[in-house]
Amino acid sequence: MTDLGPGDPSVPDYADGAGLLAPSPSRRSTRTEPMRVAVAGAGAVGRSIARELLVNDHRVTLLDKRGDDLDHDKVPGADWVTCDACELSHLEELGLADYDVVVAATGDDKANLVVSLLAKTEFAVSRVVARVNDPRNEWLFDERWGVDVAVSTPRLLVSLVEEAVSVGDVVRLLTLRRGEANIVGVTLPDQTPLAGRPVSRVPFPRDAALVAILRGGRVIVPEPDVPFEPGDELLVVASEDAEAGLRETILGG
Repeated sequence: MTDLGPGDPSVPDYADGAGLLAPSPSRRSTRTEPMRVAVAGAGAVGRSIARELLVNDHRVTLLDKRGDDLDHDKVPGADWVTCDACELSHLEELGLADYDVVVAATGDDKANLVVSLLAKTEFAVSRVVARVNDPRNEWLFDERWGVDVAVSTPRLLVSLVEEAVSVGDVVRLLTLRRGEANIVGVTLPDQTPLAGRPVSRVPFPRDAALVAILRGGRVIVPEPDVPFEPGDELLVVASEDAEAGLRETILGG
């Protein structure tokens, strides 16, 4: 494994949750039952994730080996456990097998990979989300290491910049590792050939599904009779192989 170091100082511990969860204090979960979530790493990122999950009525446990050096009052409502999440015995004592989700959110990619692998292989946690600090290590964060969803803050930031300046281009926003699919976004240009055509009349490629249309601050469900308009932002779940065909469909009409 290359490029892995004990916490790259050039990668900040973003206070906004490093893109793993966007802050939305008024949003409530649509799940009928709360999930049990273990968050490894109680830095700014881990705490932000925990606060968001607590707002959504989930049960959150923060894991960090720093113990008393942390201000527990910053995340009221969360359970705090002083342990090394990379140690199998500590996770056994915690009872990690009883958790629905594990989030590996430390600033060290090595640690996040180990936590993910243990959660999936030793405790069969159904969903494992991992933070990628160094984009050069992103290729490691897949199902072989127990990762269901990998989130790279630098990649997300670059994607948002590209989305803002690249109208008409297909921009990859997030990779869903388990299904080998991506969430991609594209903004229709002013002279789009799709203008006025309903969703049902646009043949999206196989292995690509339009999931939402963003228009004027609104989220529009892509019903068959909804027409496209210039400036629409399309969110599509697509396999990597389908992305080229998606670009042809959207730009070529």
